[in-house]
Amino acid sequence: MRRFFIWSALAALIGLLLAGGGYWAYWNYYARFQPVVIATHQAEIQRLLDEASWLSGGGGGEPLYIIGYRDSAAMQRYERDEVPKLRAAGVEARIIVFARPEREGLAQSTAAERATVAELWLTRDWSLYQRWTATPANAWSAAGIPAADGNLARAAVVEAGRAFVSRLTSALKSEGLGTGYPVIVWRDREGFMKACACNDSRSWAFIRDDLNAPDRVASTAGDDAAAPLTPEVAPESLPYPTLPPLAPAEVPAGVTPAPSAPVTPPTPRAPPQATKQDDATFF
Repeated sequence: MRRFFIWSALAALIGLLLAGGGYWAYWNYYARFQPVVIATHQAEIQRLLDEASWLSGGGGGEPLYIIGYRDSAAMQRYERDEVPKLRAAGVEARIIVFARPEREGLAQSTAAERATVAELWLTRDWSLYQRWTATPANAWSAAGIPAADGNLARAAVVEAGRAFVSRLTSALKSEGLGTGYPVIVWRDREGFMKACACNDSRSWAFIRDDLNAPDRVASTAGDDAAAPLTPEVAPESLPYPTLPPLAPAEVPAGVTPAPSAPVTPPTPRAPPQATKQDDATFF
């Protein structure tokens, strides 16, 4: 009987360990990347998104909001890898950028970044956003853009962007969303509002599933790469350069050039005649 209790306790312990390990694996590899369904603060969050100065490359359709800052590597990857897939499904990606505030007395944004963020919030210039994100952060000088530092109106715009992010993250935190950028907010096919702190690419598949977006899109760059590369060169450079015509040779004065001999075409030879001896060989 004692041995039975020992084996029973051991089996129960092993079962608990297996169940705990299975739950940890489910949470660590799947559940923690799932989006959060917004149940309480839908109206507040939607109002904040509508009032923000978002940027869009067009496309129409269902909106999806991407909130982040310039130096977020995850946000740059998401725009590069996932936005074309969403656009193929009829989704319009709306991007909201902000300049991070100081943290423990240290600036987390540059003067050029703050000036650009203020300009984007005021003008919503998509081409400016494309130029900004296509340029390395340390090489962007915001040339031609009014400075936000020392400008009361533009500094207020930068602070308004930070206040928007603070209110949005506070509302999302009360819904159970963790911290991480980019923050992505959308509505699924049934109209439920969802949010994701999508700093890990393993959470991106849930958004594609909700919006019926493909896992990959056709790229025209692959077709161009498959075609043979033919260098475009001028016709006169193949195979040798075209040389100017030679000038006729100069004849000294008083010397008559000899006439060229007429060219007589060759006379064709008559075909050979068969002899009687040759004819006899065929009999």
